[in-house]
Amino acid sequence: MRLAAALRAWERSTRPVDPEFAEAMERRWAGLPEVVRTPGQVMGRHGVGCEGTHGVFPKCNLACTPCYHSRDANRVRVDGGHTVTQISAQMQLLRRERGPRAHAQLIGGEVTLLSPDDHAAALAVMREQGREPMSFTHGDFDEDYLRRLALGPDGHRRFDRLSFAAHFDKLMFGRRGIERPGSEAALNPYRQRFADMFVRLRREHGVRFFLAHNMTVTPANLSEVAGVITSSHGMGFGMFSFQPAAFVGDDRRWHEDYRDATPDAVWAQIERGAGTALDYHVFEHGDVRCNRTAYGFYVGDRWYPFLDGADPRDLRTRDAFFTYLGRVNFTGTPPVTLAIKLVRVMARHPGVPVIGARWLLRTVRRVGLRESLRQRRVRPVTFVMHQFMDAADVDPAWALMQQGRTSNDPHIRETQERLAACHYAMAHPETGKLVPACVQHSVLDPAENAELRRQLPIVQVRRRAAAAGVAAEARGGSACGGGVCG
Repeated sequence: MRLAAALRAWERSTRPVDPEFAEAMERRWAGLPEVVRTPGQVMGRHGVGCEGTHGVFPKCNLACTPCYHSRDANRVRVDGGHTVTQISAQMQLLRRERGPRAHAQLIGGEVTLLSPDDHAAALAVMREQGREPMSFTHGDFDEDYLRRLALGPDGHRRFDRLSFAAHFDKLMFGRRGIERPGSEAALNPYRQRFADMFVRLRREHGVRFFLAHNMTVTPANLSEVAGVITSSHGMGFGMFSFQPAAFVGDDRRWHEDYRDATPDAVWAQIERGAGTALDYHVFEHGDVRCNRTAYGFYVGDRWYPFLDGADPRDLRTRDAFFTYLGRVNFTGTPPVTLAIKLVRVMARHPGVPVIGARWLLRTVRRVGLRESLRQRRVRPVTFVMHQFMDAADVDPAWALMQQGRTSNDPHIRETQERLAACHYAMAHPETGKLVPACVQHSVLDPAENAELRRQLPIVQVRRRAAAAGVAAEARGGSACGGGVCG
């Protein structure tokens, strides 16, 4: 009897399609505006979108211009118990509303202000709810912290895999060793140091990793975007994500006309760094006015797309992927289980391996057989651009959406469409609602962080800061030092 039950459980776990996951995607597709129901749309066909935490640790120990956090963010105490409790509630709501599997970002202020144990507990809670977590950091932490996060007190692995997104750009002030970077190139040793920590962790303890590189883009560093890619693509990052600055968050740190760095200008710089045109319509994540994505790989120093949008055969391969594999959940599925799922799909649809073989042959020809054999190593690297919206647009658009109304103003109506198609959701257990990230930062963060400042005051830090201010005043200086005051 036990053997029969085990076999039935194994059969269910290796079924290609999880009915709950498929149902969640159907709901997501039904909620999308018509304008984003394109042939390349991923949401509702191979996933529900990305998720993020909020109100869990808003404080950061670097300063950025611009900063998307509200004025009170750096006046909230980092508290591990609060973080884990809030994340648990948020992930449970996301699990109910968006199904059993999704990518989720452990994001707020600086994640490494949490103790390694609290950080690990937060990741564990996210995994318990079927989320594949990614920790967001400025990367300015020591290797000892990473080891204590990855390994328990007994020295054994807590996790088989860690995902981190590291934000590096010259608009960030207070990084150790380079308080005020003079250029993006000056940060390359710090980018390399960050990636090298994970390489050593994998080599010495077997902890696999995925690293994303994030960068805010303004007119001040727009011309350096291409250089960041060409100099950093071999460091170990699997994704390069660029965010053109928006007028959202702390307005004290708005120092430029950010809209001069247009999405097209930023994407052109990304293409220049990649050394080729990047077709962001092959696969779309929500609204392309918000998100542009290009999937591909490096062979040596040259980047190639997985699918060429100019080749009808590749587009048919994409369509076949959505048809036969779209509802197969790849996120968080153990490799052996995923392999069995894929075998079962191919057994039911014998044409799938033929489609795959033809695609592989075209790709090898595109790269060149000699080059493929000479380089031997293929490095997948994804390019992404996220265009956040200005608070002045999001506020009225969201207010009308809450009333079930569509704006007569074309610009605000476009904002409403983009919010309805948002790829990035945050959960509010107190109301049972999910909100787009732009709404969180533009509309909800100020009041939320003001309340958190009351709940988690930084009493001791204020006393030390006051003493430092008196001393600095006596010297005729400033207590802010490297510009990291909130």
